[in-house]
Amino acid sequence: MSKKDGINEKGAINGGETNTKQRREIGMPNQKRPPFAENVTADDVAIAAGVSRWTVNRAFRKDASISPKSLQKVMVAAERLGYLPDLRAASLASDRSNLVALLIDDFANPHKLVMMERLTRILRREGWDILLVNTLNRDDAGHALLNASQRRVDAVILIGIQFDDDVLETALQARRFRKLIVFARSSENPDTISIAVDDVGAMTELARYVHQRGYRRPLFVAGPQSHSAHLLRKETFLEYWGKHFSFQPESVTVPAYDPALAATIVMETLSHRGPSDLPDVIVCENDALAMGASDVIRHKLGLEIPKDIAITGFDDVPQADNPNYRLTTYRQPLTEMVEYLVKVLADPEERDLNRLFTGRLIPRHSA
Repeated sequence: MSKKDGINEKGAINGGETNTKQRREIGMPNQKRPPFAENVTADDVAIAAGVSRWTVNRAFRKDASISPKSLQKVMVAAERLGYLPDLRAASLASDRSNLVALLIDDFANPHKLVMMERLTRILRREGWDILLVNTLNRDDAGHALLNASQRRVDAVILIGIQFDDDVLETALQARRFRKLIVFARSSENPDTISIAVDDVGAMTELARYVHQRGYRRPLFVAGPQSHSAHLLRKETFLEYWGKHFSFQPESVTVPAYDPALAATIVMETLSHRGPSDLPDVIVCENDALAMGASDVIRHKLGLEIPKDIAITGFDDVPQADNPNYRLTTYRQPLTEMVEYLVKVLADPEERDLNRLFTGRLIPRHSA
């Protein structure tokens, strides 16, 4: 064998002595893949690739410096040998796991699926692995947070409505993770990081749009009102209307972002009213509620949108542009928000990382 094959004059490969197993793995006679991939080590890959063990280790770290040529050698050898790095050992050595826990609830809300897709795709692209937990209720949310703190996750990302003050405080006291991030909601807890759309600015723009379109009898349909991490859409709309028209608009609350539940409550609210007592516009806290309200207006009350009652939503989920709805809504800049979240995860500084983002009003047929 020549020096270019990775063997020096003394028969050593990268400083180690060759043996029968090593000769097989680097392509010498009787080459054979190890019988059990789980027994393959970084040293085995280093020998097969003709590089050092430290080069192998760097190849499997997202922030390490390594040449494209060396990376290609390592990956080809790793795939051939069936090598998988010991991520747990690597996290213990570096005090980072590159693992985040994503706690999510309220799957009846289609916007949660959009957020989950965007988060998981961009996080994986940037080298972060995800522990996905569906939190079923408030008690389960607390248990899930405590469980995540025991799994060496670098951060916990909360997307949902189950995380009240008591749950957050329990998690913060017991946590072993660096960051607790509330995504797509504004958190008032000083020990969390909030990444959200500017609800006040967004709903002010939407209220102004409704005002300028000539609507004067709004009904606001709100979702569940949590405390520590909540939306400011209802308060903002009511304040705007009170300021410009000197009366408080009617509002109803739906306990979950569920189109079917929203349909039931809107039906109960409007079914016994005469034409003059109906609202001329229903302003909904999000698109899930707006779709439920739209179904009632058309299919239960037999009215037309927007001729009889207009409807607005918030989020701009894919279904909002469906011909059945064509919702006027407000689009959250999700990609921009997730890109910033990735920066927050990598930021070692202990400083104010809260950020509000500006989205865009999307006018369509419904209002």
